[in-house]
Amino acid sequence: MKKILLLTIFMVSFITSAQVKLTGVVKDSIGVPLEMANVLAINKTTKKMTSYGFTDIKGNYKLDLDKNSTFDIKISYIGMKTSEFVVTTTTENIVKNITMLEDNSLDEITIVSKMPVTIKGDTIVYNADSFKNGSERKLEDVLEKLPGVEINDAGQIEVEGKVVEKITVDGKEFFSGDTKLASKNIPSNAVDKIEVLRNYGDVGQLSGVQNNQDRVAINIKLKEGKKNFWFGDVTAGAGSAPDETLYLFQPKLFYYSPKYTINVIGDVNNLGDVVLDRGDLRSFGSNFRSQSPSNGTNISIANAGIGFLTAGARNANKIETKLSALNFSYSPNKKLDLTGFLIWSSNSNGQRNIRDIDYIDPATPDDFVDNTTNQTSNTGLFRFSSIYKKNINNQLNYNVSGRFSNEFKTESVDSRVLSDITERERATPYTINQDFSYFYTANENNIFAIEVKHLLQDEDPFYIASLENDPNNNDDVNNDGFDDAAETLGLDRSNSFYNLEQDRKVKSNQLDAKLDYYHILNSKSNLNFVAGTILSKQNFDSRFFQILDNGTEFTPNPTIDGITDPQTTNDTEYNFTDLYAGVRYRLKAGIFTFTPGFTVHSYNSNNTQYGTEYFQDTFVEVLPEFEALAQFKKSESLTFSYKKQVNFTDVNQIARGIVANSYNSYFAGNANLINASTHNASLFYRSFNLFNNTNVFARINYNKTADQVNRNTIFEPGSVVSSSTNLNSPFDNESFSSFVNAGKRFGKIQTSIGANYSFSKTYQFINDSENTNESLNRGLNTRIGTNFREAPNVTLRYRVNFSDQDNSARTEVIKSVTHAPSIDFDAYIWNSVTLTSDFTFNEVRQRGSKQSSFNIWNAKLAYRKDKDAKWEYELVGNNLLGTGSETSVSQGLFSFTVNERFILPRFVSLRVRYQL
Repeated sequence: MKKILLLTIFMVSFITSAQVKLTGVVKDSIGVPLEMANVLAINKTTKKMTSYGFTDIKGNYKLDLDKNSTFDIKISYIGMKTSEFVVTTTTENIVKNITMLEDNSLDEITIVSKMPVTIKGDTIVYNADSFKNGSERKLEDVLEKLPGVEINDAGQIEVEGKVVEKITVDGKEFFSGDTKLASKNIPSNAVDKIEVLRNYGDVGQLSGVQNNQDRVAINIKLKEGKKNFWFGDVTAGAGSAPDETLYLFQPKLFYYSPKYTINVIGDVNNLGDVVLDRGDLRSFGSNFRSQSPSNGTNISIANAGIGFLTAGARNANKIETKLSALNFSYSPNKKLDLTGFLIWSSNSNGQRNIRDIDYIDPATPDDFVDNTTNQTSNTGLFRFSSIYKKNINNQLNYNVSGRFSNEFKTESVDSRVLSDITERERATPYTINQDFSYFYTANENNIFAIEVKHLLQDEDPFYIASLENDPNNNDDVNNDGFDDAAETLGLDRSNSFYNLEQDRKVKSNQLDAKLDYYHILNSKSNLNFVAGTILSKQNFDSRFFQILDNGTEFTPNPTIDGITDPQTTNDTEYNFTDLYAGVRYRLKAGIFTFTPGFTVHSYNSNNTQYGTEYFQDTFVEVLPEFEALAQFKKSESLTFSYKKQVNFTDVNQIARGIVANSYNSYFAGNANLINASTHNASLFYRSFNLFNNTNVFARINYNKTADQVNRNTIFEPGSVVSSSTNLNSPFDNESFSSFVNAGKRFGKIQTSIGANYSFSKTYQFINDSENTNESLNRGLNTRIGTNFREAPNVTLRYRVNFSDQDNSARTEVIKSVTHAPSIDFDAYIWNSVTLTSDFTFNEVRQRGSKQSSFNIWNAKLAYRKDKDAKWEYELVGNNLLGTGSETSVSQGLFSFTVNERFILPRFVSLRVRYQL
């Protein structure tokens, strides 16, 4: 850490020592300071922009200029004549005050368009070419270089600490606004402007009556030469790896015109390059972002699918990806916009984990488990959207989307205690979402909004487990294997194999509808009346049974300790209804905007199991909410919000019959679960200061939950098999989290530093006994990088995290420290050669000693004749150090585990790209 800080200081001091400062004040003809005037410095010799800046609220400007050089200085401001003068620098700082004169001409627009960054209200506009050095290939390569923009570890785009929820291209939806598909596929050379839309709203009619300060979207403006023509690229590659031949084929083609657009993305590779993983696909394009949480109700519709592991280059030893995606938009006239997409994806991967398990209970035999997994997920997605704007006062939206999957998984387990085990799972789930909305502005004071969403979900996971058994030693206490669990589950123990099967079917049908009425009282305030309902119905049917050696089916009679009235089947119907109404008042007073409100809810939930109504809960709840926004400047604000919410679980958690999570973990729901209630308060600060080239954002969040649904785990001494159920915790769960991130640019050096602190107190129940679990995490991350146009660029990152885990069931606090430095390098040499490299290192220490370490080095060498060349040739190396596996340790309540996870080996491939 000390070395990186010293390097940061050295780099910054080196850059700044080679420059002088040009400062001054910009005013109008009567002496009023002009805020956000654009200031440009162009080197008279090279004819290139050297520095840029903006005036602050007092009209001050500041430019860093090279010594002993001559510059054209241009200052522009809307409605004023452009001011131009020449400055010749020596070694001394220069002060130059400017008075601007009024002018009705629009000459300054030419200057504004060349600015690297401009702010227009809530929109930040980045001129993409100002941040490119020639090594960029995709949109994300440009986004990473923009001040205030980050790409997080999950591949999501963040602006000022907020995740970007949608990307459009020339105002048209790109695959339903999916940010990952856009950032990884849109070619960087097609991008002209990147518009960050803060306070983003889907419907213009509601922009003046809603608070959207936590919503961010991005619009990509294409270069003129990319419109009305096909553009994109096609990449093909091959390579070698231990025991495998590598291949890659990726066509990415785009067509944009004012009337219609077509985007085609294809991907076939076994290099571990996964654009959309299974997690992305399960949430992609569904658009079923329920409106109920905004009105105080959270009802969880969980996925009852198979235990599919999301695979990536850091946790899988084999990955094969196939993707075909088509996106279109069509505007037959100015009133109607039609968009949609079709996607088919197939992801197959292999994983291997070795676990050395040391159980705390001396009666439980220690285990050594070698686990090999092969899994495949085939998914088809579709979406059709329509927006009809009859006029400025009428907008009608309709969307329908669906996801259909075919998933299967095979897992082979070699256990020292349980011998050989085989698990197989398969599922063919589908989900269909529809949403309808109509927005009507009756007059300048009255706006109506109707929104209806419908979800239909069907899941059918099927599970098979096969475990070896010696029927001659079922009662041998020294070699019981699975026998104790088999006796508890009521299995027939006279077979040479325990062949267990489970069939589940979960159907969900949910309607979420609401009506909003906005009454504008005056230019400073408005009222929002809301009324709505949530109607949800779920059915859960399952069978848990044993196939005997002779092929017959046997229904066990379980007697699992801690689970009341156990069953081997489920026949459950869960119904939930929420009828609510509420009001919000929005008031602007100076720099403040206050939005107090409340909703009144009438809840009814009941579940019927095995034909008999088992539990019903009916109650009325008043849920208050409050938000206060202090807008100090256009680029600086502080937001406080408070909300009380009610959380409801779903049918998977209340169905009483036994469900096998895996061969050594069984679960039965609790039909008597009640809702949990949550109090949440947060404080968010943001500042984007173009005068000082700094950006700061910070958030503090506190959450308190009563009647939280927690797990009660039964772990018998001497057994490696556990069972569990749910219960409402008699104690309140609490959590506190905070983070701050600050970035500043010094000439061509971009720096940032961030810190986070979080604390949580939750309760776990082990063998019906309460255990308090406290978690404390503190972290620091730093970054320093260059952004030269004609020189190699280096980015250094360092992250350190301190974690303390304290559980009342343990005698000591588990303390761990994670160190994660990384370095990225990219260079564009001789206008033809691109060299990029990234190295990451990760080390975890516990009790003062190293527990695990992990490092990856990737590099790419590319050649193209010049920036406009059609052909490019790449030599790509992944995991060049040949790291074979990652080792980690974990301290649980029952055991201490050392886990070794195998990853993709060294890959070297040659690729050819043709650019349209």
